[in-house]
Amino acid sequence: MLTELSIRDFAIIDRISITFKEGLTVLTGETGAGKSIIIDAIQLLSGGRGSVEFVRHGTKKAEIEGLFTVGNDHPIHKVGKEFGVDIEEDGMVVLQRTITHQGKSICRVNGKLVTLGIMKEFGHSLIDIHSQHETQSLMDPDRHIELLDIFSDDDMKSSLEEYHRVYDKYRVLKKRYKELSENEQEMAQRLDLLEFQLRELQEAEMQPLEDDELSEERKKLMNYEKIYQGIHDAYYSLYGEQKGLDWLSHAMTSLESTADVDEELAKLSEEMSNSYYIIEELTFQLSNQMAALEFDPERLNQIESRLNELNRLKKKYGATVDDMLQYASRIEEEIDEIKNKDSHLNKMESEIHELGQDAVLEAKALHDIRTSSAATLSEYIHEELRDLYLEKASFAVDINLKEGRESDPELDGHPVQLLPNGIDIVKFLITTNPGEPLKELHKVASGGEMSRIMLALKRIFSRHQGVTSVIFDEVDTGVSGRVAQAIAEKIYGISEGSQVLCISHLPQVAAMADTHVRIEKRVDNDRTHTAAKELTYDEKADEISRMITGAELTETTVEHARELLLMADKHKKR
Repeated sequence: MLTELSIRDFAIIDRISITFKEGLTVLTGETGAGKSIIIDAIQLLSGGRGSVEFVRHGTKKAEIEGLFTVGNDHPIHKVGKEFGVDIEEDGMVVLQRTITHQGKSICRVNGKLVTLGIMKEFGHSLIDIHSQHETQSLMDPDRHIELLDIFSDDDMKSSLEEYHRVYDKYRVLKKRYKELSENEQEMAQRLDLLEFQLRELQEAEMQPLEDDELSEERKKLMNYEKIYQGIHDAYYSLYGEQKGLDWLSHAMTSLESTADVDEELAKLSEEMSNSYYIIEELTFQLSNQMAALEFDPERLNQIESRLNELNRLKKKYGATVDDMLQYASRIEEEIDEIKNKDSHLNKMESEIHELGQDAVLEAKALHDIRTSSAATLSEYIHEELRDLYLEKASFAVDINLKEGRESDPELDGHPVQLLPNGIDIVKFLITTNPGEPLKELHKVASGGEMSRIMLALKRIFSRHQGVTSVIFDEVDTGVSGRVAQAIAEKIYGISEGSQVLCISHLPQVAAMADTHVRIEKRVDNDRTHTAAKELTYDEKADEISRMITGAELTETTVEHARELLLMADKHKKR
């Protein structure tokens, strides 16, 4: 959930800090008080496009910071691992966004500088923003297949992984086939380049781990004096009259004389003897090392020259000798492919055909799961729409196979095109008027109907998407009466599975809030300031009363507001 939001010098907000809680938080206030500006700030944390216009007049930069807390199984952990951002065991994620008066945008995740694209990946895993005009993935036809797959849950996950495994091989092989079969001139130029590179690598006559071995030998030669002196001092500290070995020998002889009268001393005598012979052997090894040491300046020059040659090649072909040898092996295979193009193309055609048919079989399994899930999803959506007084609406999930060309793999005798997620084109269709044809979601005209349709979808998908905070920005515009109450209940229902922040002008929605925050605007010293205040129960009743009348409080409206709060409490206890 979004735990803390701090905004500084953003639009009309000079400085504001809001602590959010679990459940449903409703933000209310007069038009222009800054409610939507707060949502704009959160949207920037999710990777939204920034603008110099967001920077408060007379300041150098706008700063936004959001603290989120997530569970150990939240998808954000996978995103963090992918982009190298540490997420501690306490599950805290801090998103920071700074926009300067010069238009520069600075993004940080847990203190690490990231690109806007990376911040968007984190933001989309944490925040889902819906407004009257912007409903993100729910209204985007290109995302409907993803939403259906999320709804399908575990059955789909393993099948998708298997499909992706085959599809990725198929795609890579087709790309290579295209490169090899097209543009003779480019292939000829590529062959010349590869032959030059292979010749250069072969002439270098590199051996595995050669660079490591040469570096180690150079290190020894450059430190010859230090090594010799160390061995010399160690040897002569042990060998010779009145030196280490001589004294150890004396100690060993002294203990041996007591061994036949004391068992404890006998054991010590044996250990002393073993130690003596080990030290004696080490002394002989030091002597051999010292005798073998030889400083050869010419050898050092040869090593330096060879390492310089290897470093020159590393700049072009790999970080290590082993990397360069592997590269040489790869380009040798590619040269063979180009020179024997026809035979390789024939072999690749056969492999592509086999992989294509394997991928189609996996895609057919995906299609069957989606078809089954689509029927279940439609039932759930119809149930949600009935609760929102759209009982005459008709919803359907349209699944069509992507038609292919003759060269594409076949399913039941018909060519199909393999896509990243199978062979299906998925669209959510709806009509709210009996007798009218089903249309794509984004083509539904009525704002009030769009709000209810979106809420119905969100009610279903919020259980599966795993986002931390769902934000509704005036999605209840254009509705009233019993529909308003139904919307309030649906928004609260979503908050039972995810934290929900909602800007609303509906008293029914405000009454359903677990936390009610009023956004206020005031003018001090000819500058506008925005403040946020969490309301008590009595203050909530007064605020809802104002929302009902839009004017001064009366006993009747306050009583009505308290009735709404009482109804909301009863609904929550069901």
